[in-house]
Amino acid sequence: MSMIEVTRDVKNPLLSRREITCTFKGLAGKLKRLEAAEMISKQFKLEGKIVIPINLKNDTGRPLLSGTFYVYEDEKLAKEHLKAAVFKRIEKAKTAAKPEGEAVAAPAEAAPAEEKKEESK
Repeated sequence: MSMIEVTRDVKNPLLSRREITCTFKGLAGKLKRLEAAEMISKQFKLEGKIVIPINLKNDTGRPLLSGTFYVYEDEKLAKEHLKAAVFKRIEKAKTAAKPEGEAVAAPAEAAPAEEKKEESK
């Protein structure tokens, strides 16, 4: 039995995309948007296509997570149809998921700026 249960899988020819709504069993509060998009990509064999997580919602009192994903053939078309904030959110999540070695350097650079503020007081 799969952890992913598809509740709706529709092709939208007007917007040239596939809209997938599914439920993740037992993953409420544990699954991130990019991880969910990767799971959908593997489940439906969508390699080379753009899978965009639109909505992830927890069910109250249950370990279920409902998600809506849009699958586009072309990234340019996706950027025309969706708000820029969606892509900023995805980029932010990708940069946060970088290895720890790269993430450690950023706080070290911020420390001197804090010291300068204290010196000026």
